[in-house]
Amino acid sequence: MRDAGQLFDLENLSDQEQSRLQKLTALRERGIDPYPARVKRSHSIAAARALYDEGAAERPTVSVAGRLKRIRVMGKVSFADLDDGTGQIQLLVQRDNLPEGWYNEVWKRLIDLGDFVSATGPLTVTRSGELSVTVEDISFLSKALKPMPDKWHGVRHPEVRYRRRYVDLLANEDARALFRDRAAVVRALRTYLDGAGFLEVETPILQPLYGGAAAQPFVTHHNQLRQDLYLRISFELYLKRLIVGGFPAVYEIGRDFRNEGVSFKHNPEFTQLEFYEAYADYEDVMRRTEEMIAFTAEQVTGSLVVSWQGQELDFSPPWPRIPLRQAILDMSGIDYEQFPEADSLRTQMRSRGIDAADEANWGKLVDHLLTKFCEQRLLQPTFLVDYPRDLSPLAKGIPHDERLVERFEGFAAGMELCNAFTELNDPIDQLQRFLDENYRAAHGDEEAHPVDVDYVEALSYGMPPTGGFGMGIDRLTMLLTNRDTIREVILFPHLREIYDEPQDDPAPNA
Repeated sequence: MRDAGQLFDLENLSDQEQSRLQKLTALRERGIDPYPARVKRSHSIAAARALYDEGAAERPTVSVAGRLKRIRVMGKVSFADLDDGTGQIQLLVQRDNLPEGWYNEVWKRLIDLGDFVSATGPLTVTRSGELSVTVEDISFLSKALKPMPDKWHGVRHPEVRYRRRYVDLLANEDARALFRDRAAVVRALRTYLDGAGFLEVETPILQPLYGGAAAQPFVTHHNQLRQDLYLRISFELYLKRLIVGGFPAVYEIGRDFRNEGVSFKHNPEFTQLEFYEAYADYEDVMRRTEEMIAFTAEQVTGSLVVSWQGQELDFSPPWPRIPLRQAILDMSGIDYEQFPEADSLRTQMRSRGIDAADEANWGKLVDHLLTKFCEQRLLQPTFLVDYPRDLSPLAKGIPHDERLVERFEGFAAGMELCNAFTELNDPIDQLQRFLDENYRAAHGDEEAHPVDVDYVEALSYGMPPTGGFGMGIDRLTMLLTNRDTIREVILFPHLREIYDEPQDDPAPNA
């Protein structure tokens, strides 16, 4: 881990970093504030470029600001590329247009790539055909004390890219484009749900009781209230309280937190979409899910067929619907309905060389078969339907089979994409489910759902038949942007603490 005392210790700095610190001192000695509070700016670079009219008699004057990405000094004239995030424009810097000594003593000696400046002057087109600002006034905005990454090679070391995402974004246009695409995913989901009459809401992140998923929470403490609180693992129980309260269709996009393992598809903090719709069941939610994801894919990529890691994923509705029992039978050879007790199913699994934990209940064993044999083989968007009641304490049962519930999960590219069900709205049944979960918790199940008495009381006021849905936006973004790890699509993923700094290729641009 970096020591704060080493950040600006000359003995620990490269020659380029030492040079930049010396230039910082020289700027101040000349009375130039290297970090002023005000910026002279009349147009973004994109707006300035749009303003130029080749046929106009007068050349408009603009003030633009941004980061210097390239400098070419040619005696009394220099050309520089300025970038403000909206676009790039060339600066034409001439010695005779600037105050006495500024060109030679400041521009040529004290300014580096990566510094921020503002420049004012008329727009013109150079003989090479490049739209430029003929600089008549230039101001210093911010001194970069670190050299810019090599723009040709970018930042390639994964640890550097994830831990110092700002460097990754500086060096890699592809990284910036990825996160614009991620924003487009969220925007498309909102557009679809708003258009379908859903109301976007916000529910608590700090909760006195966690719930809505099978996961371990993060625990914190409120000092004044002297109360332990939990970072939410799901929005579900609060959103369904709003259905009870009279809203017919609600959704939330926000952060969930689960104290679980980290993998290519798991991050402890992730972005979730959940929606709940009154007078709908899981069949209705399946239709809405495939419609919503197809809409999002087309909005973001321009197509319903998306390339992912050398495969073509077709999000066109309808998606196949396969009973979970059938999928596990086809892919593992085990018909779990023939082994209706945990012990018999465990014995059957072990006879086939499949791990089966002693403490796992029947539903957990079925879920293990799903994970081991089915999930990675579900490449194309597919719904698996009708899950064990033991795995789904908040879902309504299937009328003809009390062991199963009306639940589905959507899979694509070999991973779970979404989870949904017809919501259990019988408060007496719900209370018994919670008590069953409480029993499991007392016998070592760390992911068992706690008893939420207030939620049962809310159901006691009456909740209409309701369909609910949850999806990880990070995973959907992975699929729509052709990324194979969740760390790529989260700006600042959680990483283990390190003690030896990762190194990337040195930046040659001084």
